Amino acid sequence: MTAIDTDPDASDLAASGVAWDLEPLLGDSDVDAHLAAASEVAGIVEQARGTIASLDAAGLAALMQQIAQLQEHLGRAGSYAGLAFTVDTADAERGALMQRVEEESTAIATRVIFFELEWAAVSDAAAEALLADPQLEFCAYSLRSARRYRPHLLTEPEEKIITEKAVSGVSAWSRLYEEVLGALRIDLGGDTEPVSLETAMAKLYSSDRDERRGAAEAVTVALEPGLRPRTSIFNTILVDKWIDDRLRGYPTWITSRNLANETTDAAVQALVDAATSRYDVPQRYYRLKAKLLGLEQLTDYDRYAPLPGEKFSVDWPSARRIVEESYRGFSPVAGEIVRLFFEKSWIDAELRPGKRGGAFSSSGVPSAHPYILMSYTDRLRDVMTLAHELGHGVHQYLSRGVGYLQCDTPLTTAETASVFGEMLTFRRLLQLYPEPKQRLMMLCGKIEDSFATVFRQVTLTRFEQSLHAARKAEGELSTERINALWLDANRPLHGDVVQLTEGYGWWWAYIGHFIHVPFYCYAYAFGELLVLALVKKYEQEGAAFVPKYINMLAAGGSEAPPSLVGALGMDITDPGFWELGLRLLDEMVSEAETLAK
Repeated sequence: MTAIDTDPDASDLAASGVAWDLEPLLGDSDVDAHLAAASEVAGIVEQARGTIASLDAAGLAALMQQIAQLQEHLGRAGSYAGLAFTVDTADAERGALMQRVEEESTAIATRVIFFELEWAAVSDAAAEALLADPQLEFCAYSLRSARRYRPHLLTEPEEKIITEKAVSGVSAWSRLYEEVLGALRIDLGGDTEPVSLETAMAKLYSSDRDERRGAAEAVTVALEPGLRPRTSIFNTILVDKWIDDRLRGYPTWITSRNLANETTDAAVQALVDAATSRYDVPQRYYRLKAKLLGLEQLTDYDRYAPLPGEKFSVDWPSARRIVEESYRGFSPVAGEIVRLFFEKSWIDAELRPGKRGGAFSSSGVPSAHPYILMSYTDRLRDVMTLAHELGHGVHQYLSRGVGYLQCDTPLTTAETASVFGEMLTFRRLLQLYPEPKQRLMMLCGKIEDSFATVFRQVTLTRFEQSLHAARKAEGELSTERINALWLDANRPLHGDVVQLTEGYGWWWAYIGHFIHVPFYCYAYAFGELLVLALVKKYEQEGAAFVPKYINMLAAGGSEAPPSLVGALGMDITDPGFWELGLRLLDEMVSEAETLAK
């Protein structure tokens, strides 16, 4: 079979049997043993209560080693239980295990909350003197970064209450959301059995407009009966966040997320404003696409329709080969890491009832390795999703070297490697298919992915902003009010170029980021625009760029994002920085317009 087939056998398309092996997360132990070990280490850490301000560098380093060990045990147990649940959200035993691990982990974590509070109380001069000591290099940035939260910390009893109540609060609601969504079945009509949301959404990429319309209508019909419980879940999570923000003194809904991302409200608003001001770019493209499809106007279910001509379908082995070649062509180091994901069963990609929708890469624990979840169908876009998640995986694998306390990156740089991996794969596809018509199809696919990553994610962020503000000002929101806010956020992006159907008003109801990680979405736009600038840098510097880029990934979260990206010659603190990436998107649309002629 060629890399991309126009009429592959259906049995080749599904990633049948491609499932991960979670046992390495537990090692020679089990969940309960890791929880017991974590409890034991917590007891050691507790002995330092009341002494943090008096510790010297050696004493603080020893304590931080214990805290890292504690987090390692909790991370192994939590990752195992959580990942096991995501592949079968309908399994009651898996759900019960995840809940038990979360409850016990929370109880253990609350015992050491005192450390964060005592460390925050240390004077700036004393803290900086300690952090300058080489013995604390493995955790210096983590400790320094934690002090940013000092204005928003509560007393120890209050912090304990908030932490413990989260298990029966926002975490429980998030789990319920996943179970409700995982149980969703879409009736596509005919003699076929109802399918999962993922399978139905894949039909929006069909070349048959009737099939696209039917799939969109079927999704709308399936979502409608559950709107009331999802509305309740949304309202509960919204008010929970409002209470937390009020207690901690955060001035806006997004401030806590920006603080965690090591950016500012003003910087994020500059990104949102810059993207919003260029909605003319996607609208230009959608006008072009309507012409290419022979339509007077696009409807929401037409946005991802393939262009007329060959229908590309990619089997799993071919997808693997294309992505591996893309990464290896850029860096042998990255290529070898990607190979491990496939050969060591670190990916779960087969379609399965009850499996969580979407895709992600879980960092797991540094002493093990990351895990990737996705549901692979036959779409070319799935190849890009695979490349995206493997970018996360490469980033997470490389950053293991800085240890548990500093391996994770804030969301502002977390999407860098993933989007860069997509660009590498896109360029590989252009090499495989250089003909103008094929190039146009590839280019349009990349444009649409970039729009989904930049303009759509900014639109989702604007929806969240209006949603949280409305909940605070108006009280509990009705389904109809949320629908209206969703459409109000989406209409400026689509203008008069894309018609939004009535049922599209409740398509907010399947987007998990609103539930699990509020205000996550702008990080995608951040990452995409940053990567577009990095690609230009790579074009200018060639091979000299590669080791600097790999070093940036390996640094994980051991430095601030401006410093990490600054080593590559980029200034992400400049409000005008985003214009470069937006101009490149404009240029891509211009190239598509030229090729279309």
